[in-house]
Amino acid sequence: MAVPAGAALALLLCVLCCYAPAPSSAAAGDFLRCLSASVPSQLLLTPASPSFTSVLASSIRNPRFFTPGTMRPLCIVAAANASHVQAAVLCGRRHGVRLRVRSGGHDYEGLSYRSVRPEEFAVVDLAGLRSVRVDRAAATAWVDSGATVGELYYAAARADPQLAFPAGLCPTIGVGGHFSGGGIGMMMRKHGLSVDNALDATMVDASGRILDRKAMGEDLFWAIRGGGGGSFGILLSWKVRLVRVPLRVTAFTIQKTIAQGAIDAVTKWQTLAPALPDELTIRVVIQNQQARFQSLYLGTCDQLLPVMSSRFPELGMTRADCREMTWLQSALYINSGSTGQPVEALLNRTTSLSTFTKNKSDYVKQAITRESWQKIFPWFNGPSAGLIILEPHGGQVSRIADGDTPYPHRSGVLYNIQHIAFWSGDGGTAATTWINGFYSFMGQFVTKNPRAAYVNYRDLDIGQNAVVGGVTSYDSGRVWGEKYFGAANFKRLAITKGKMDPGDYFRNEQSVPPLVQTPKQVSHTSSGHENCCL
Repeated sequence: MAVPAGAALALLLCVLCCYAPAPSSAAAGDFLRCLSASVPSQLLLTPASPSFTSVLASSIRNPRFFTPGTMRPLCIVAAANASHVQAAVLCGRRHGVRLRVRSGGHDYEGLSYRSVRPEEFAVVDLAGLRSVRVDRAAATAWVDSGATVGELYYAAARADPQLAFPAGLCPTIGVGGHFSGGGIGMMMRKHGLSVDNALDATMVDASGRILDRKAMGEDLFWAIRGGGGGSFGILLSWKVRLVRVPLRVTAFTIQKTIAQGAIDAVTKWQTLAPALPDELTIRVVIQNQQARFQSLYLGTCDQLLPVMSSRFPELGMTRADCREMTWLQSALYINSGSTGQPVEALLNRTTSLSTFTKNKSDYVKQAITRESWQKIFPWFNGPSAGLIILEPHGGQVSRIADGDTPYPHRSGVLYNIQHIAFWSGDGGTAATTWINGFYSFMGQFVTKNPRAAYVNYRDLDIGQNAVVGGVTSYDSGRVWGEKYFGAANFKRLAITKGKMDPGDYFRNEQSVPPLVQTPKQVSHTSSGHENCCL
């Protein structure tokens, strides 16, 4: 569908032509004047606006990207409806101002609200687009991109306590960014990734049109379900399939020191966790030379105990470890470790700028030996040491083919590793030295050629785009893109980008580059995924 949004936008569509690649200050002024014709003044915030800094900081999750040296936007468009997003795209293209798009602000490199290189850009903030509309009878929901996963969980359970959705643990993650990268979480072994349950979407493309799944076509719908945010357009909303959960689920947290057998337990966990019943997910957090096993079981403690005693006796789980609760309560408990908070805490969008972080990721297909774990655990000793989180795959997430969505880490994957360094004050040098050293050390144990990574744990260290002739070069994109998506999926993403945004308007340091086919090349390939040129 193509949705008109008033005479002003229609006029912009008529006069729109090629955007200028490098706007001057005059162009920036023209951009702001253009926006003011379609966006109410209270929603168009420039650095001179009293609330500019507070709105910019409102969903920044990492103070590394909120310093005097951080490249800040010309303005923030605090969109309240789709027409404001359209206006930002149309005015941006007309006057050569690019856009960064923010839903929850969890981008690990801050690319949703900052630019690494000097550039005039604006931020489209989607926090005002956060509606969740649940169809209980159909077990579906339309959720706006600015909603958080906590708000989605709460709305689903409020409609029916046996309705839920498979997504991440942190409740303040924005739906738009999370879904765009795939969406791993504690129920992916039973129900797949978030994007495996996406049925439809609406977005604003580079021409300012609003498209749904039918209008965008299956290639673009494939690309937005895991191809990373900021490449193809601005996602406004998603239609998702909700999943059914029992009235009571069971969670537990068991911590093991090295003396208590942590190394043996982690060694066994690697091949056990992906092979457990789909209803059972056990992830591991390794920190301070200890292993913390966090679990969600879609059933009762009575059902879980025999499974644990027969399959994982090394953990020594007993009835006293069980925490039976609703699924909604479990989402809060596993994230916070607390059972005393009301579920309304999932709606809290506030953040703290007290902790600096740096993240990296890996995938493991061959279990790491016990002897190697004995060498890994000492890395987590000392004041600058961070932590790692091991997320098991297997089950439904691994039954889906690698090419069914852009997320390719399915067949044969045992688990994902998230590396996290954190610090406060001026401790960044030691913490980043630790994570860089540990990441280098782990290279011998993880996937190779390429060393795979998860796009939602974005890491600019693995590669950044180069712009050649006004567009991102495919060769520079492959350096990081094949690590996130694999070679075949990345090429398909680039071809789709070449069809939908050949001028590369939606661009950042790790956006998919356009790979454009000539008519002759298209006629020689039935799939449209081979024999391409720049």
